[in-house]
Amino acid sequence: MTDLTALPATQLARRLRAGEVSAAEVMAAHLDRIRGREPALRAFASLDEEAAMAGARAADRRLASGAAPGALHGLPLGVKDVLDAAGLPSGYGSPIWEGFVPRADSAAVAVARGAGAVVIGKTVTTEFATRRPGPTANPVNPAHTPGGSSSGSAAGVAAGFFPLAFGTQTAGSILRPAAFCGVVGYMPTHGAIHRAGMKVMSETLDTIGALARTVADCALLVGAMTRADLGDPEARPERAPRLLLVPGDAAQAAPETLALMERAAEAAARAGATVTRGELPAAVTAAAAAHPVVMNMESAQALAWELAHHREAISEVLREKLEPAAALPAAALAEAREAFARARAAFPAAIAGFDAVLTSAAPGEAPEGLGWTGDPAFNLLWTALGAPAVSVPAGLGPRGLPLGVQVVAAPGRDREALRWAEWMRQALG
Repeated sequence: MTDLTALPATQLARRLRAGEVSAAEVMAAHLDRIRGREPALRAFASLDEEAAMAGARAADRRLASGAAPGALHGLPLGVKDVLDAAGLPSGYGSPIWEGFVPRADSAAVAVARGAGAVVIGKTVTTEFATRRPGPTANPVNPAHTPGGSSSGSAAGVAAGFFPLAFGTQTAGSILRPAAFCGVVGYMPTHGAIHRAGMKVMSETLDTIGALARTVADCALLVGAMTRADLGDPEARPERAPRLLLVPGDAAQAAPETLALMERAAEAAARAGATVTRGELPAAVTAAAAAHPVVMNMESAQALAWELAHHREAISEVLREKLEPAAALPAAALAEAREAFARARAAFPAAIAGFDAVLTSAAPGEAPEGLGWTGDPAFNLLWTALGAPAVSVPAGLGPRGLPLGVQVVAAPGRDREALRWAEWMRQALG
């Protein structure tokens, strides 16, 4: 008998629309898997099994009534706990918001439900999707972090708790946990998915995206959200890509990452790609230096109420970032945003001769322990640029933990980012 929790979302969607399997059967299989592994992994901030099953049965009734199934009909969806979902607690990873239950869905959740998805639960986030980690463990090795801040979404997909999940990214919060857990992460062009009903930390940076088992699954979710034609990433392209290999700072990369990038370059070349090693111009990389200023100053603004009324409930590690940022002059934020604008203007021309950038998705394997979710240094530039980026699994490191590579395209070129990410995944074997 087919294990429904092992099927990619695209395959499940076809079977659900054809009536070969019911949404209730799909949900029951995933809930059964959750019961077996959730006590050890702790991917959920909140889980209401009865509500999830009720949603699945409602999806079956809609299909039986003759209603046209949506693109996400009957698919269980994990929702990161910085996105409101009506009737489920929104804790945002902070004790300040414990017990808060919104009456309305965030825009992302509302659109997903409208496309037929069934919310299975809220997934663990770090504190306000920033610093202090939650309790989630890595499904590959629970002694290690799953990454963050989309910890529960990445771990839940990897563990088979749900085929699709929302993540959000301000620095590396989709791409890095995807790499650490051995799944696919897709950060679309900034602003592609509306952020109403999200606990926004950085107006300039925060981006809603997807975590799933395959590139095509990520395209399915984001395509349903945006109604954009993202193509079929699994369709064979007419030619191999022209890739700019940007290895990143070697001083920040673990030996396994340096070896991975060599292997990735060789695999791409064997598969027919033109691989050119290079660096991005200073006008582009300046956005990485400006990133902490924008992130921390805007986050201090976003948490003005919490800092004023519940300062002691904010972790010390987060206060250490926010309070000095709040004391900076307004000109510092204006200058950092100007650096972003210059970098975003320069980036398309810097990669004009290439289809995409190939780089590492993380400095190395997931760190041991749950007290730190890892360094976003290999992701934050692409977030600052507002560029679509896709992290795909790329084998295992020396400790048996997953590694990932990123494929990045110019803003608005999401279809190309997905296509070449899937091509790269296949080239790596």
